[in-house]
Amino acid sequence: MFERFTRDARAVVEGAFAHAQDGGARSVDAEHLLLALLDREGSRASFALSALGIAEPEARERVRREVGEARRRAGLTRADADALAGLGIDVSEIVARVEEVHGVGAMSGDRGRGGGRAGWPSGGRRPGFGRGAKGVLERALRIALARRDRGIGDEHLLLALTVVPGVAGEVLADHGVTFEGVSRVCPAARLAGG
Repeated sequence: MFERFTRDARAVVEGAFAHAQDGGARSVDAEHLLLALLDREGSRASFALSALGIAEPEARERVRREVGEARRRAGLTRADADALAGLGIDVSEIVARVEEVHGVGAMSGDRGRGGGRAGWPSGGRRPGFGRGAKGVLERALRIALARRDRGIGDEHLLLALTVVPGVAGEVLADHGVTFEGVSRVCPAARLAGG
């Protein structure tokens, strides 16, 4: 599949690996792909994000912060946390107690920095893609195929992030970035349906 990626899409994947490494993550997740998209400039996805209100550094920082908060909740979306609250389980309290004993970010699934050779916790090997990232990559491929596009661009990754369930899609939707919105502002990403 990666041979079909454009230069911009490959840069997003490399950026996602860098974000995972910086956070000491065990795997590259959908959130890392989103963070890497936020770093991009001059690409179709960066144009779409800017057109939809995530142009200013402050807006991008809010998105990064919300992704970080969700990772601290072990990747639970707000909908998940609300459902647990309905059962009498206070996720914020659980996170606070775990972090009190094990340190900030203990529930993120990240191992911390510098655990292995070359900075990777796994002894120098790059981590694989987590379930969420795999779902995004597969959906991006399906979107590109449905459009009969020759390659998979970063705009396909952004579109996929908006429809694959999880933290990245929730955060994007909270900031007005939806499949329909991206399709509207980015002609190269326009689809009939989804």
